[in-house]
Amino acid sequence: MVTGGAGFLGSHLCQRLLRDGHDVLCVDNFYTGSRDNIIQLMDDPHFELQRHDVTFPLYVEVDEIYNLACPASPIHYQNDPVQTTKTSVHGAINMLGLAKRTGAKIFQASTSEVYGDPEVHPQQEGYRGSVSTTGPRACYDEGKRCAETLFFDYLRQHNLRIRVARIFNTYGPRMLPDDGRVVSNFIVQALKGEPITIYGSGLQTRSFCFVDDLIEGFLRLMSADDAITGPMNLGNPNEFTIRQLADTVLRLTGSSSELIDRPLPEDDPTQRCPDISMAHNELSWQPTVELEEGLGRTIAYFKEII
Repeated sequence: MVTGGAGFLGSHLCQRLLRDGHDVLCVDNFYTGSRDNIIQLMDDPHFELQRHDVTFPLYVEVDEIYNLACPASPIHYQNDPVQTTKTSVHGAINMLGLAKRTGAKIFQASTSEVYGDPEVHPQQEGYRGSVSTTGPRACYDEGKRCAETLFFDYLRQHNLRIRVARIFNTYGPRMLPDDGRVVSNFIVQALKGEPITIYGSGLQTRSFCFVDDLIEGFLRLMSADDAITGPMNLGNPNEFTIRQLADTVLRLTGSSSELIDRPLPEDDPTQRCPDISMAHNELSWQPTVELEEGLGRTIAYFKEII
């Protein structure tokens, strides 16, 4: 079962699981997910779709659960911050309860946002973070931190088979064009010939992982020995400034869009880069798709839908 299975990451995960020979139950309430993301899967007899909100219990029979349900872009998770927190916390409680009843192995899609605006660089899993509990991003950051707590409490109290992945910036086809994330923003603005908005100085850094690489990391973590629970960073350790990303998008699209500066949003981190030593050592995993190749495939997708 994949919760949030009609979303950006969820739809790619469903597709890969089907390709690997699994029966897949996709669960989504379509708050940010899209039927278009899974339309090509609907005729597969091994695929099933169920419309459901994970803040309510779900009674199904499954042997593996990937819990990806939660809006992940600031525009969407800040639109209804109370519901965002409920999705992370109540959703985790309900999915953990389902895993306890069925004996299923369960995967939690956590986030690099648990590190907040980090004072350690690059971020290792042992770093506890620098997170505001009262800012506009806290609904997502703290919701995901609480979900991690619940997963490890269920491990200690009920001996559940858990996996927790901390996902760093990921991009690729099926991103929403209006999700406010930097890669989709820049590509859409460049293709439309609109000004490209740089928030802050543009010298803040991010690390961009192509979606296929991330999904491979999910599957390797899920199939690893039960002693490997995480939390585990999954992302690309190659670091770029936001201005470098903008220049690369302009060159690959051939756009003449100008760059314009805007104030940096509150609590927006200045650096974000994973230390993936744990994933490399325990899963033999590391990203293989370079930024320009991944951006080229993502630009081709946005050209089709815009």
